Amino acid sequence: MAQIGMSDLHSRLKHQSLGRPLTDAERALADALEKVFLTGQHDFAEVARALERDGVQRPSGEKGPWTVAVLEQELANINASLDAAYAEHGIGA
Repeated sequence: MAQIGMSDLHSRLKHQSLGRPLTDAERALADALEKVFLTGQHDFAEVARALERDGVQRPSGEKGPWTVAVLEQELANINASLDAAYAEHGIGA
C-alpha cells in the first residue's frame, strides 16, 4: 500500500464535509465571521453588530439589519443546505 504524503492528505480532507462548495456570499460571511472572532469577540449580539457595521451581505439575499436572530437563521439555513448537499452528493465537493 502506497503511503500518502501529508500535502495530499490535507488536500483531500480540505472540504471533507462539504457536499457542495460554499457560495461567494457564504464565503464572504465566513471570512467576515473569522475577522470578528479573531478580535476575541464571540457574543452573537456583538458579532451581528460587526456584520452590520461592515456591510456584510446576507447569504440568503434578504435585506435588513443583522441581528442575533438573523445571524442564527442565516447560519441555520447554510447548515441545512450543506447537510442536504452532503446527503445527496457525499464527501468532497
